[in-house]
Amino acid sequence: MLIQSVGGNMGKDNFVSSIKESELKEGHMKAVRVKGQPILLVRQGGGVFGVFNHCPHMGCSFEGGILRDYIVMCPCHGWKFDVRNGQYTENPQTTLQTYRCRIEKGKIYVEIEKQK
Repeated sequence: MLIQSVGGNMGKDNFVSSIKESELKEGHMKAVRVKGQPILLVRQGGGVFGVFNHCPHMGCSFEGGILRDYIVMCPCHGWKFDVRNGQYTENPQTTLQTYRCRIEKGKIYVEIEKQK
């Protein structure tokens, strides 16, 4: 799977344009880079969720993993995370960074915190 790199304009609310809404179908995921951050976008239940696209276990990308409901499974060793909150299903204290997403005017926007 190809990772799409985007760096759209950042508004005053820190949401950055990423991909066209039509590029992410319901029940699917897509790896992107937003402002240099590797992010996995997931469209599920009518919403879009963003999580850091590297498993904390061994650093594998979630590309090629399995998505079931709101759970993404790492293709390398099977670790499973809930994309709604980033929690590892076996130990909720282990989490992925999550990114708020929104759809506006046919595009998916991802919230990226400004560097201090």
